[in-house]
Amino acid sequence: MQFFESHIIVNPDDLDELNHVNNVRYVQWVQEVAKEHWLHRASTDMLKNYYWVMINHCIEYKNSAFLNDAIQLKTYIKSSKGPISNRIVEITNSQNGQLLAKSETKWCLINAQTNKPVRITSEITDLF
Repeated sequence: MQFFESHIIVNPDDLDELNHVNNVRYVQWVQEVAKEHWLHRASTDMLKNYYWVMINHCIEYKNSAFLNDAIQLKTYIKSSKGPISNRIVEITNSQNGQLLAKSETKWCLINAQTNKPVRITSEITDLF
């Protein structure tokens, strides 16, 4: 299992009417860090031949984040079978280490030429 991390600073656009990060923004961060991880690890051929779609998403909110908080997004693949990959994303406050949210998502690997699900190759599994 290989971890991938990304860091962001909460900005005014991330906030809701309660002045903390909007729950929808956490979902966007989960999607963004998964994409960054794929783009960082995948070869040019893989990027040309495959893409991922999210098919299931579960997120547990633990604590709030506020304007100017430094946020760490940490992700890894928990398991893969057939065309499905289970990804974990942990969102923490970088300043105090407090867990803000934890997500588990199921992603399906799609063949870019046929737009149909395809079994995850060992070459892809080895990347993660």
